[in-house]
Amino acid sequence: MAVVVMKFGGTSVADVERIKNVARHVKREADAGNKVAVVVSAMAGATNQLVGWVNEAAPLHDKREYDAVVASGEQVTAGLTAIVLQSMGVKARSWQGWQIPIETNTAHGSARIAGIPGDDLRRSMDAGEVAVITGFQGIEPKARRIATLGRGGSDTSAVAVAVALKADVCDIYTDVDGIYTTDPRIVPKARRLSKVSYEEMLEMASSGSKVLQTRSVELAMVHQVRTRVLSSFTKPEDMAPVGAAPLESVGTIVCGEDEIMETQVVSGIAYARDEAKITMLK
Repeated sequence: MAVVVMKFGGTSVADVERIKNVARHVKREADAGNKVAVVVSAMAGATNQLVGWVNEAAPLHDKREYDAVVASGEQVTAGLTAIVLQSMGVKARSWQGWQIPIETNTAHGSARIAGIPGDDLRRSMDAGEVAVITGFQGIEPKARRIATLGRGGSDTSAVAVAVALKADVCDIYTDVDGIYTTDPRIVPKARRLSKVSYEEMLEMASSGSKVLQTRSVELAMVHQVRTRVLSSFTKPEDMAPVGAAPLESVGTIVCGEDEIMETQVVSGIAYARDEAKITMLK
């Protein structure tokens, strides 16, 4: 039995049909006897719409109320995912950040996680219940106000939950099936990397690679959380549950350098389309 954290981004939960596909991935792990925590983002486009409404209401607004509004997108996804899992015969319930609690500092809109006690969460999972957790959000404990972690914060939520649960792996499901040497949509010969070190992934993320949020890689590196990047669009039946096959058989594992026997001088190339270089000659 393994403890598995599974994170699904906005494109993976863009509509109810995709949420049903996510639930099939979760059911695969639960049926194998693994303890599962699922971290979900808001449905694709939902957060942008919520932010737009806040700015339309008042360009200068209270960040605490901003967080109260934009955090609602993840709540919808978590509830729907739990409902679908229950309809499949999987014991599940949704958890909001304040219920766990995921405690943060006071920097509303871009808060940092201070700690996750998570005793109730662990008891629920020990009883065989799948925990469906809202990503991107926590609670500022002194004022008891919802706080959000900034755009892309669900990745950080997932890694932090994995740290709190001492998970065997944190699986980040996206729209790509791993980390490539460069963008395969631009370079057809790009190769998928089976393993990449935390340091290499951090450099790639900070240089423009959008596969993982920089803060989530930093957190995984500090706490040595094995993090795997997978595609949610791979058929669930084509993937083995954690513990039934080597982790590197699918996706890309972000891990310590000691797990990589031999590494290339250059692991990958990141790029940014919205940057330009101007040289001025005197």
